Formats: sequence, structure tokens, C-alpha cells
Amino acid sequence: MRSYQDKINQLIMHSVLLLYTLICMFPVYLLLSNSFKKRKSIFKEPLSLPSEETFSLTGFTKMFSRVDFGIFFYNSITVTLITLFLVLLFGAMAAWALSEYKFKGNTMLGLYLAFGIMMPIKLGTVSVLQLLNSMGLVNTLTGLIVVYTAQSLPLAIWILSEFMKQVNNELKEAARCDGVNEYQLFFYIILPLLRPPLATVAVFTMVPVWNDIWWPLVLAPSSGKQTVILGMQQYIGQYVTNWNAVFASLSTALIPILIFYIIFSRQLIRSITSGAVK
Repeated sequence: MRSYQDKINQLIMHSVLLLYTLICMFPVYLLLSNSFKKRKSIFKEPLSLPSEETFSLTGFTKMFSRVDFGIFFYNSITVTLITLFLVLLFGAMAAWALSEYKFKGNTMLGLYLAFGIMMPIKLGTVSVLQLLNSMGLVNTLTGLIVVYTAQSLPLAIWILSEFMKQVNNELKEAARCDGVNEYQLFFYIILPLLRPPLATVAVFTMVPVWNDIWWPLVLAPSSGKQTVILGMQQYIGQYVTNWNAVFASLSTALIPILIFYIIFSRQLIRSITSGAVK
């Protein structure tokens, strides 16, 4: 009887997850299908797949005909990858220090970093703009990287520190007894154990940075420093909007996120399902 009830519960759970997946994938379907349609078909038949009569590559032709779109794509990839590297490196190092070493102010420093999760950095847009302007980092990719790294570090440190606290103490003490110094312990023993939470942090960092339009609009609005999402706005006008190019550019911008998810999906699922470092 219990086995039958468990099967019913699993069926309900999988049905709910499947429904949620379909709801999440529906906008992606609309985006991809309308990227290959003529302008009139986008409005007349938005839910249908492209056919011989409605199929068109006008949006992609328009998008790739602009030389600056490649620059926008390069800017987004550069900012995202460097931000990911800095967040994972500094976040893991800070999390290791907070979770492993006990020092005066340890708890207060952890609470201070927690405020970075609760307080949106966008509230300090004016102050951030003034600070970066005084440093000469406005209209530079470096300014974007600095801001994105700062806004992503608190969550990264919080996630990684929780996982580091669950690393077996006997493993660490055994390594120290074998003459392994603290740097070797961190980089060669602890970090390899943190692949699942690192993948989680990478996803939580990459997606907001890649899709963000606020900071590129405020800090790097010049044509040579725009990101993909901000550059897409050139197709949206007050009176006329090139929807073919908008859908095409959004579809192209979706490709790096899909590749990133495919690469880290296994580690991400392990992190979600395990909840601890084994």
C-alpha cells in the first residue's frame, strides 16, 4: 500500500515539474519560432511554427549586417567570463577564510556580507556612477566588471561558505599532517570538492550579468562598449520596431546561456539534490 502511495506521489511531483518546465519553455519557444518568421506572420500567427510561406531570415540578415553587433557580443562575453572568474576565485577564497578560520570580527564580517544580498546595489546607482567616474572607469568594460563582481560576491560567499562548513574535518587535518600548506589545501583539495556549489554560483552569476541592461545603460552606453542586450535596443524605436531583428538578436544571445547550462548542468543538479559536499 505504501509503495503504491509513493508511486502516486512521484507521479504528482513529476507532473507538476513537467508542467512548470513547459511554462518556462513557452517563452523560449515563442522567441525561437518568431525569429524565423516574416514581420506580418509574427503578429498574425505568433504561436505557430514557421512554414514555407512565413519563413524568413530577415531578422538575422539585419542583425549580422551591422558590424557593431559582433562588438556587442564580444563585450558581453568578455565582461561575463572575467566576472565569473573573479567571483568564483575571490568568493571561494573569502568563503574559505570565513568558514575555516576563527578571528575577531568573523561573525560581523559575515553579517556585513549578508547585507549585500538583501540590499540591491541598484539603490546606489548615483554613488556608483560618481565613484567610477572619478576613477575614469565610465564607458569601459572594466567598470562593468568591477560592479558585477561586487554585486555577485555576497551571494557567492554565502553559498560557498555553507558548503565549506560541511567538508570533513578529518580530511583537512590529514592533509595538514602530511605537510600540505594552507594554499595547497585550498586549491588542490577543497576546490575540487566544491564543483557542484561552484557551478551553482556560476549560474547565479552568469545569467544576471549576461541579461542585465541597467548597468550597461548607466555605465557603458557608448556604441563601442555596449553589451548584446543593450545593443538590441537599437532595433526598438519610438515609432517603428524591427521585431525580426529583436527576436533574432535575442535568440542569438540565448545561445551562450544554453551552452553554459549544458556544460555545468550535471554539477548544478548534484548541488541542488545533494545539499552537501560528500
